[in-house]
Amino acid sequence: MNLDFESPPPVVRLVAATERPLDLAVAAARSCIARGGLVLPGDVAPPGDAAARARRDALADDLLRAGHHTVFQHPHLVFALDRVSRHAVWTFLHAHPFYNSEQVSQRYVAVREGAHVVPRLPDPGARALWIDTVRAQHAAYRRLVEILEPIAFSLWAARWPARARRPERWRGTVRKKALEAARYVLPVATWTRMLHTVSLLTLLRYRRLARQADVPSELGLLVGAMWREALRVDPDLERLGGAFLEGSQMPEARALADAAGDGGPPGDPVELLYDPSRARRFRERFDASLGGHVSRLVDWGARAEGVVAEAVREVLGLPEGALDDDAAIALLLDPARNPLRSEALNLDTVAKLTRALHHAHYTFRRKLSHAADSQDQRHRTTPASRPVLLAQVTDEPDVVVPALVRESDEALRLFEETCARAWDALGALHRRGVPAEALVYLLPNAVAVRYTESADFVALRHKHAMRLCLNAQEEIWHASLDEARQVREVHPRLGRWLLPPCALRKRGGRSPWCPEGRRYCGVPAWRVPLDDLHRVL
Repeated sequence: MNLDFESPPPVVRLVAATERPLDLAVAAARSCIARGGLVLPGDVAPPGDAAARARRDALADDLLRAGHHTVFQHPHLVFALDRVSRHAVWTFLHAHPFYNSEQVSQRYVAVREGAHVVPRLPDPGARALWIDTVRAQHAAYRRLVEILEPIAFSLWAARWPARARRPERWRGTVRKKALEAARYVLPVATWTRMLHTVSLLTLLRYRRLARQADVPSELGLLVGAMWREALRVDPDLERLGGAFLEGSQMPEARALADAAGDGGPPGDPVELLYDPSRARRFRERFDASLGGHVSRLVDWGARAEGVVAEAVREVLGLPEGALDDDAAIALLLDPARNPLRSEALNLDTVAKLTRALHHAHYTFRRKLSHAADSQDQRHRTTPASRPVLLAQVTDEPDVVVPALVRESDEALRLFEETCARAWDALGALHRRGVPAEALVYLLPNAVAVRYTESADFVALRHKHAMRLCLNAQEEIWHASLDEARQVREVHPRLGRWLLPPCALRKRGGRSPWCPEGRRYCGVPAWRVPLDDLHRVL
């Protein structure tokens, strides 16, 4: 089912692109077997040479069909995107590792009313309910900012009494704390804007998979516009872009049809995925498995420390007697012995020695809000099996409440009422036959997302060096602290080096210890043991 929209379509503009992308891809392929040197794009299909053009097209088709796709990673395209829902970004654009984005921050930039997707609902009553619900979410957002700003100032002033004597200078800093918490009631329909860079190969994948759940109609519009922009640069790319796979062709459609037990053909997976009763059973089992953790370590390599140490000796060509396991791991991770460890530029995947850390692997079961996970997934080297969100939605509010909201009874009451109103509307609209794809947009940023995430130690170390900073987003900070403490339990020699950036810089003798400058949080976290960090927030 295609969902129509009242709101304007996504804005897509190609602002930079590799010249002659198809010629570049084919030139890269030919360079692999060229005897006379590298083949350059200008050599592939000179203007007016029909035979050369035919040879280029035939080779491009052959490469695509045979799966020899690395050549299509050389051309890149930079898109300016606007009027794209936060949910479309979370479920699709940022749900894989092969992109780069710079996105407007809801933590730091106020959201204007009306900046959201609006589906076209023929039923006037359903339309009015949908619009009223989103308006209430935006009104609650604005009111929460008003309530929370003085509370945020009070907490900030207790940490910074000297700065508090000049509140006008720091008002923007404090207001950001209120914006960060208030945004949890905004719907995931809220628009965002960004610069988004992908290779030609990634764009081809977008083209094939844009119709997958949860919001296939919006994604179809978005990716269709991106593809048209690419064709403006090189119309010959048209031969590479296959048609969208429809939702009924996706594997989740077959699995859901089988689970329904009706024996029929796969239907619309978006409709099949929304089952509040089934979601409640899933949620109860998942939450019990967390055992009180935000992020629970559920799997790891039992011999990881020994394997990593042996890999260090292999890199250096040393026998075990020349470098024991403790010394090998310290050589990798102790900033006092490894100066790369305290650098801001993440060098682990390029430096020979630290690549040994790829051999330690960890898997976590996690529960975060949509707001927090939208930031967390930007750590693209810690891949996760994130859900089709509708599959986890029950018929009652299921949210994560920001700590700042809990500081005020009025704020907490407004937060809970707004979330309850969203769920009531979702149920009422479903009973009126509104497509499930329209329902998901009403969910607030606070909605809980449950999934499993894995990382090797290279990725985990970098992520924790960023997210154990006390300036990090609240939920991700707690999840990272939870993970670091559990890794220390199973691998103490590796886990002891999962630390905030300031602690690593202090150990490496790199000043200033805090790299944040004017954004310094005000807490000397480099002095605080990991087990006590949660007490300083």
